[in-house]
Amino acid sequence: MAKKVRKRTVTKRKKRRSKKKRGSFFGALFKLAFSLGLVGVLLLAGYMAYLYPTVTDQFEGQRWRVPARVYSRSLELYVGAPVTRQQLTAELTRLGYRKVDNPRRTGEWAINGGRLLVRSRGFHFWDGDEPEQYLDVHFGSSGISRLKEKTSGKDLAIVRLEPMEIGSIYPSHSEDRVILSSGEIPKLLSGTLLAVEDKRFYQHHGVDPIGLTRAVVQTLMGNRQGGSTITQQLIKNMYLTPRRDMKRKLKEAVMALILDAKFEKEDILTAYVNEIYLGQDGNRGIHGFGLASYFYFGAPVSELDLPRTALLVGMLKGPSQYNPRRNPKAATKRRNVVLSVLLDAGLISESQYRSAAAAPLGVTAAKGGGDSGRYPAFMDLVRRQLRRDYQPEDLNSDGLRIFTTFDPWVQQQVESATDKRLQGLEKQKKLPKGKLQSAAVVVTPQDGEVLALSGDRQPAYAGFNRALDATRPIGSLVKPAVYLTALEKPQLFSLVTRLSDTRLTLEQNGKIWEPDNYDKEEHGAVALETALAKSYNLATVHLGLELGLNRVIDKLHALGVSQKLNAFPSLLLGAVELTPLEVAQMYQSIASGGFRSPLRAIRDVLDQHGNPVQRYPLTVNRASQPGPVYLLTTAMQKVVSEGTSRYLNTIMPAHLNLAGKTGTTDNLRDSWFAGFSSDYVTVVWVGRDDNTPAGLTGASGALRVWGDIMKPLNPRPLELHPPETIEMVTVDKETGLLANHDCYEVETRPFLRGYAPMGLAPCAGGSIDGLFDFLNGGNGGVLDKDGHPDFESWDNTGSERQPRKSGDGLGDFLRSIFD
Repeated sequence: MAKKVRKRTVTKRKKRRSKKKRGSFFGALFKLAFSLGLVGVLLLAGYMAYLYPTVTDQFEGQRWRVPARVYSRSLELYVGAPVTRQQLTAELTRLGYRKVDNPRRTGEWAINGGRLLVRSRGFHFWDGDEPEQYLDVHFGSSGISRLKEKTSGKDLAIVRLEPMEIGSIYPSHSEDRVILSSGEIPKLLSGTLLAVEDKRFYQHHGVDPIGLTRAVVQTLMGNRQGGSTITQQLIKNMYLTPRRDMKRKLKEAVMALILDAKFEKEDILTAYVNEIYLGQDGNRGIHGFGLASYFYFGAPVSELDLPRTALLVGMLKGPSQYNPRRNPKAATKRRNVVLSVLLDAGLISESQYRSAAAAPLGVTAAKGGGDSGRYPAFMDLVRRQLRRDYQPEDLNSDGLRIFTTFDPWVQQQVESATDKRLQGLEKQKKLPKGKLQSAAVVVTPQDGEVLALSGDRQPAYAGFNRALDATRPIGSLVKPAVYLTALEKPQLFSLVTRLSDTRLTLEQNGKIWEPDNYDKEEHGAVALETALAKSYNLATVHLGLELGLNRVIDKLHALGVSQKLNAFPSLLLGAVELTPLEVAQMYQSIASGGFRSPLRAIRDVLDQHGNPVQRYPLTVNRASQPGPVYLLTTAMQKVVSEGTSRYLNTIMPAHLNLAGKTGTTDNLRDSWFAGFSSDYVTVVWVGRDDNTPAGLTGASGALRVWGDIMKPLNPRPLELHPPETIEMVTVDKETGLLANHDCYEVETRPFLRGYAPMGLAPCAGGSIDGLFDFLNGGNGGVLDKDGHPDFESWDNTGSERQPRKSGDGLGDFLRSIFD
């Protein structure tokens, strides 16, 4: 019995010891787990402390580098503005306005009879804000006939549409975005985002265990689903590399917890809306919904409707895979999935779903071109002039807004005319397709603003910019400088002065040079203006040699040619190489009445706070006096009416009184035309990059492109207003001497006052000696104290005439023959 008791006692002790051991084991295990957890928490806390500055400093500081925005000119609407309905509708289309039956929202327009109804957008200009308005625009035969506010019926003096963004300039990266504040994010967008990407955004703390678990289960079931929250996606885009592994996912989760703990939900959502990647445009990354809205739809995000909003949100899953321009079917399917999510969540009705699912994608044509947009040649000029006109330190700040002179309507005419005409010329001349190239520049006469610029027959191609960098011989485009130099010596030359158009032989740089006319003919004694209108080479060389090559070079420099020029006689026929932009500067100086305004592409630059950035001053210089320029311009009008550019009169009204000059180089390598109306100076070059003959004269090549550009622009007539130093005198057409009622062939021509011919024409009873004296030059007038013609004196009487020295004129040469 005692043994049994002892046995039971031993058994109980063993059980107690076993329980004690088990208790010790679980206790030890608990202690170990607790210790490991504590260590893990400490490590996590340390890791969070390590990551904390990285997360908070960038989020609190400057989150994004914002590129400089480059804008076109703003289209101004006012009564009398030469804006057609076609031009305004094209502008609205470029700006992303939507055509509707009845405009109710900003950015919509409609045709109502002969007028347009437009809900314009507001815009902050350098000189103030332009408000949103409901415009009622009426058109007449010459432009806008009435402009009023539709709701109130009040007449409006002037309205500026917002300018078009034509490109961006990045300080140091290739990301782009339009920053939206929290209040600028439409509720439709934020609601759609949360429904599709993160339903529990306002409940979790940066990482959603429920969503993560659901994603794992769905993935195991074969339906792969992401579990990242919006906060995690933001972390991935703002802070981390695209690499996928557990280490990066852990870092992402920890940083998401930090971000959620430190910042408000609205700040996180706003940052996500601005940061997320939504596509690529050349070398420019499209980041954020603000920019994506403009890039895909040409409109601000505030104007997006349900189907377009759903499309953008759907693209988050794969911006390339669901790109609506490249993969419209996939994009439509993905958009409709988003709409289904909204329907299931009760955020839209069944009818809204059906309507949105049936809607077209609504994307605009691809802009292309990356940071230079669709206008790389003009953007090239903008960059160069920023370096020329502004201090570098002022251009390093983010968020600059650069307002330019670029006119999209004018550029559209340049682009549509160039390639179409070149294709026809290649076919006509049996040239290989695509071999002809072209460059064009359009500027304003009075202030030298560059309205349009093309450096390639494919203007969107960001390659060699021929408008700025192709230096080519300009041929007869140089001649107006020669004739202006002569007309500045009115005691010797006027429009009717006879020049010798005869052959001559010269030595140039150790070689014999024998110039000739294009028609290989001599034309004897010809009027100065006829020699220019017909582009007679021989008469021009005789004239230039008499004037002196250095004087002609000085005049070219005064007109804006900056390079050094060699004093060779061939210079007189255009053996000087200029770019189309340099030619445009030269002709702007003439078209403006003699005032050289440096060609400019930039009007104003504002910093991110809206303050103007100071620029180096641009000075306007007088290239010539108004009187001689007036005479030259009348002669250049004859180039169009009677000379080498008569073609223009077959396609454009004669009352436009256009002025211009053709240019052709040796072996028909280069074809040029430079001409102007009262509102446009346009220069066109056509040729081949390999410098082989194109087979085109200025009249058969560049002039045709010029006409195709200018015709749809409806230029204003070139109405010359003679300065006080000009008087009109009736002369005999045959001799250029004074005429009376006995003369049958007469014309009234302008002369600098006091420098009209003194002698009578033979038909008016004049003597042969009077004719010889006239051919010598020696028209009258007053000289100033320096011996130069007094252009400012309008009461010259001719009492102090300064004739040529005996024996040095055409008249003395003819007199010697008759004597």
